[in-house]
Amino acid sequence: MSPASTGASTAVDADAPVTATESRTAAGTPDTRMTPGGPGYRRMSLALFLAGVATFALLYSTQALLPLISDDLGVAAGEASWTVAAATGGLALFVLPMSALSERFGRRTVMTASLSVAVAVGLLVPFAPSIGALVALRAVQGAALAGLPASAQAYLAEEVRPRALVTAIGLFVAGNSVGGMSGRVITGWVAQLWGWRVSVGVIGLVAVGCAVAFRLLLPAPRHFTAGSLRPRVLLGTVRDHLCDPLLRRLYAIGALFMTVFGGVYTVIGYRLTGAPFGLPQGIIGSIFLVYLVGTVSASTAGRLVGRVGRRGALYLAGGTTAAGLLLSLAGSLPLVLLGLVLITAGFFAGHAVASSAVSKTATHGRAQASALYQSAYYIGSSVGSTVGAVAFHSDGWSGTVGVGLFAIVGVVAITVLGSRAARREPAPA
Repeated sequence: MSPASTGASTAVDADAPVTATESRTAAGTPDTRMTPGGPGYRRMSLALFLAGVATFALLYSTQALLPLISDDLGVAAGEASWTVAAATGGLALFVLPMSALSERFGRRTVMTASLSVAVAVGLLVPFAPSIGALVALRAVQGAALAGLPASAQAYLAEEVRPRALVTAIGLFVAGNSVGGMSGRVITGWVAQLWGWRVSVGVIGLVAVGCAVAFRLLLPAPRHFTAGSLRPRVLLGTVRDHLCDPLLRRLYAIGALFMTVFGGVYTVIGYRLTGAPFGLPQGIIGSIFLVYLVGTVSASTAGRLVGRVGRRGALYLAGGTTAAGLLLSLAGSLPLVLLGLVLITAGFFAGHAVASSAVSKTATHGRAQASALYQSAYYIGSSVGSTVGAVAFHSDGWSGTVGVGLFAIVGVVAITVLGSRAARREPAPA
């Protein structure tokens, strides 16, 4: 079994040039898949980058606004956090069915429809009259967005050469970080002036622009082969993926990393508006500029894997995240911000490494393999945002940090198990 399928460390430079031998498939035919610098690669990268921006901007549009939503609708932090958990939960529940549609109707078609519906719902969110209506709209929005993440990764796995896959997925993840950052910064300042409803409306308009540009830029797929929508075939594919020990480990790692991230960024607004910081909403929104660190760490994940291997990269990502959690316990604002920087860098690096490993490991049903990862990932987000808020209400910021550290211990333990499993397997012939 190859390193890619076992999770063993590799020494491949993700950005290395493709040789003449590598430009042909195993069958000896010319490999027409995209590669950095080749035709269509920049358009594809920009299109999926913008899709990532829109996805995260919409998905987490209420996260930085939770204190304002609590005040406006008269609800506690735990209730307000459901505006985040409902969106990520809806995505987690619908990502597998939407991936099946992408196997039948095509990645680009499903991504376009998914983003269009999510944008339309986003324009309705500002008019929600109650917390119940707001949570319901957010759940529908998350379900609509479910067609995008898994389909995007499957599109990349089919249309990009394997040596460039980690870098390509890293760019998509980087778009997620930019979307998460820009959405929170915009909503923070707009909300300070005009309230949270105008803020989420502005995000909806930004997403409209991203959706239009995405559809115009994304190259038509050249290597997609339509699959079956029969439930028996779908269930068989899902069973195959869940029976793969490496894929199970990667799904758990994605969920645990997102548990940390969802908990920290759901609660951080409450912490920074309270004593001893007392920051205004606009400044709190600007703190999400640390997402730019995630943009860098995600886009360079391919080079990190090339230097230290996949498991080494996961250890570094987990250690960086844990160090950030511990630093964030300080009562000094600069140290809290440094902690957020480390948490963000570690999370996005770990997510890029794990998600690209899923795409490389699956030999069939790639959309379903990616969908299962995304489902686990967003279940982690829902759990993290809810449990993190409950822990904060009970024990303050230290409770939220405790939840995050517990999740990182899980990441390290699973990676150690993967290392032991790889050593037990025979070397490839």
